[in-house]
Amino acid sequence: MKSLAKDTAIYGLSSIIGKFLNYLLVPLYTYVLARTDDYGIVTNLYAWTALLLVILTYGMETGFFRFANREDYDAKSVYKTAYITLLSTSTLFAVLCVLFQGSISVVLGYSGHSEFIAMMAVTVAIDAFACIPFAYLRYQKRPLVFAALKLLFVVLNIGFNILFLVVLGKNDVFYVFLSNILATTIQTLCLLPFTMPRGGYFDGAVLKEMLRYSLPLLVLGVAGIMNQTLDRILFPYLYTGEDAQAQLGIYGACFKVAMVMMMFTQAFRYAYEPFVFAKHKDRQSVEAYADAMKYYIIFSYLILLGVIFYLDIFRYIVSSAYWEGLKIVPVVLWTYVFQGIYFNLSFWYKLTDETKWGAYFSLIGLGITLVLQIVGVPLIGYWASCGSSLVCYFVIMLLSYFIGQKKAPIPYDLKRIGGYTALTLGLLAIYYVLRLHTSLNMWIMMGIGTLLIALYLIVMTRRDFPLSGLPVVGKYFKK
Repeated sequence: MKSLAKDTAIYGLSSIIGKFLNYLLVPLYTYVLARTDDYGIVTNLYAWTALLLVILTYGMETGFFRFANREDYDAKSVYKTAYITLLSTSTLFAVLCVLFQGSISVVLGYSGHSEFIAMMAVTVAIDAFACIPFAYLRYQKRPLVFAALKLLFVVLNIGFNILFLVVLGKNDVFYVFLSNILATTIQTLCLLPFTMPRGGYFDGAVLKEMLRYSLPLLVLGVAGIMNQTLDRILFPYLYTGEDAQAQLGIYGACFKVAMVMMMFTQAFRYAYEPFVFAKHKDRQSVEAYADAMKYYIIFSYLILLGVIFYLDIFRYIVSSAYWEGLKIVPVVLWTYVFQGIYFNLSFWYKLTDETKWGAYFSLIGLGITLVLQIVGVPLIGYWASCGSSLVCYFVIMLLSYFIGQKKAPIPYDLKRIGGYTALTLGLLAIYYVLRLHTSLNMWIMMGIGTLLIALYLIVMTRRDFPLSGLPVVGKYFKK
């Protein structure tokens, strides 16, 4: 657990700093781009990019961790096989998209801007290939190199955006995508010296086994990422108003306000995935998984409370033209909580090689998302978009838990988790009752929110995170 905490801190620091710096792009875009429609284009195409990235990696990242940690496989050959395979498929994808960019742009509704398609295709192809080298850094337990390269992309991306949008005054969506492709290319060139395959060989038999393991994860991944991005992909086609791109821009910008929860989930995932596959060799691993779940939930609730109670400050991340959508932020935060719990639960079918269950859950979630969006978006707009994601992850989280407990039971501390859930809901109820039924100003409400968070911290430190266990300063607190 100490090793997991250390790696999470390093990955988390880079992720939080990186995401925080990327936060700066949200106000930059919402304040500098001419219209909310422009940010709607960015939101829509980046949603497509996320979906394509999952398709182009086809579960090979998790497959690499699985086979590289098995004693009957040579880790270097596993890596070289995955490396060459992803390089080949990503290159083919980029070439085809550039050749047929005109036709693709017509299908996606950007017939006058086929260059958007070409740039985003090349960017996602490079990202897909880089997925395996970055996974190799995690496998080698080199979080500092991983973090430095991730932050390099963020710094470059922000730098190019400021150069084009602010310094040169090019307030056009084209320069958003140009900044991304330049930063991605430079980052990958810097990544290669650390991760070039040394030793091992391309093994067709290994590839066959990896694909057999990973392809069900592709179904899982595609369905899963569609659960996350389908709202932004389908919205322009489902929304009946004339301002579809503008509404999508508002939704996308306010969605970003809640991304602090996603930062924590992602940081935890970077450290947790290699930890789990390595720990699987230990007979005491189930207790470690149970503890990891408990601590994830404890800290995710703390983040949720912080964002909601200080939303009057977080709202300045976006221009006031987007504030009408801020009411969705609590819904999005709960969605991220359920998504993170589902991710932690998902290891039972990965470790038992029953990845088909992940595909089943994701397809069920996709069905829920599709139905709720098709029915709801024409009626209530982006409220249906965020609501469908909340329901989707809540349902598949429960399914994964109950089926997982039958297939590979883990002794989760449900009593303690339930206590923190009740505490969180109680604190939220107090806050909203005061906010909705009194005329207290924002500063007083944030003060009340601070007191409520302090109460949560007191419970947390007394029950599960004693201050005496902190490094350096822990000796000053009584056990």
